[in-house]
Amino acid sequence: MGDREGIFAGNDPFAIAKTWLAEAEGTEINDPNAIALSTVDAHGLPNARMVLLKEIEGQDAASGGAFVFYTNYESRKAQELDHAGKAAFVMHWKSLRRQIRVRGLVSREDGPQADEYYASRSLKSRLGAWASRQSQPLDSRATLMAEVAKITALKGPNPKRPPFWGGFRILPLEIEFWADGAFRLHDRFRWERSDATSDWSVQRLNP
Repeated sequence: MGDREGIFAGNDPFAIAKTWLAEAEGTEINDPNAIALSTVDAHGLPNARMVLLKEIEGQDAASGGAFVFYTNYESRKAQELDHAGKAAFVMHWKSLRRQIRVRGLVSREDGPQADEYYASRSLKSRLGAWASRQSQPLDSRATLMAEVAKITALKGPNPKRPPFWGGFRILPLEIEFWADGAFRLHDRFRWERSDATSDWSVQRLNP
């Protein structure tokens, strides 16, 4: 395990990630749970965009530990995730001068957990999920708002989760924790495992 101590200490990388995120919630101005999600299209061309991480499942979860976010299944990101079955993301906090990098396998979260999260969102967000054809061409914002009004009248005050909207779970095979160091001599620890049931190996990396 090397000389891990302080903010890097512990035997559960998901617990470390949760602790870092909790600290960032008190220091970041906006969206401490924002991640830069990377995917590849059918031709291997990479894509990246910011999404909001909604849950960190610990090692004792049925998944074996994962990172969960939600999106429209008809979006470009979802299509790329479904096609490749793999993804990566980085979560960076300027206020803490830390980041977490993750690479792993992807699966959909399209059951009761997705229903529960959808129901927890504001009504406007729930209606917006129905109205937006994410990533598809849009001629004007007025068209979008007209669709929102139409959906509001049609779905009422308690819309069910759209069949085309749900979660994705990233099962990490690699997690790297990075913290800023003096003179650019940063601290980096990479956790690796072959699958969700395997033990982690941890290696300190050069800056």
